[in-house]
Amino acid sequence: MDYTLAIDGAPATIPGGTGVLLLHPSIGETDRIDTDFLKTDTDNFLVVSTRTTAREVEQKLEHYDVDESKAEILDTLSVERGYSRRPSERVHYVASPDDLDGIVTKTEAFLDSHGGKRRVSVDSLTEMAYYADEERVCEATKRLLDLLAEYDAVGLFHLSKEVHDEETLARFRNLFDGIVDLGVDGDLAVDFESI
Repeated sequence: MDYTLAIDGAPATIPGGTGVLLLHPSIGETDRIDTDFLKTDTDNFLVVSTRTTAREVEQKLEHYDVDESKAEILDTLSVERGYSRRPSERVHYVASPDDLDGIVTKTEAFLDSHGGKRRVSVDSLTEMAYYADEERVCEATKRLLDLLAEYDAVGLFHLSKEVHDEETLARFRNLFDGIVDLGVDGDLAVDFESI
């Protein structure tokens, strides 16, 4: 199954099972790329949020006119920070951003319980690595990418270029079929040669 990809300079479509790495500066404006990815050619999508709460994700989706009826959110912050939680059919929680097994399990549950075209956004790997170590995050990323392949879904994974050294960036790059590199000025460089 092919998915339309609404990213300038990238292929018009990507096959199911594709993982896309979004490299960005720490202050980079990723919301437009993220929401365009989620709302294009999609039946259901999951936002794995390690930077913001479910409420903030909902506000972002509303602001960018994304159909929230297709959304599920995995909030990894609210439990640890002691915020009030309102679990629902569409909002799920794990204890913290370093609960990598919980994140993988909840992602698999989402993919398994929905048919059609499914997308996953992981925002962000950098935040996960802040709470856990990079080695564990790298392994969890491989598991998530394997799930995308198994369920014929696609995913967009955020990673801040300024936080990690070159060796770590290269290690994550090597896991992905597509790379989108967002510059400070908003320019995009894309590499989908392996697709």
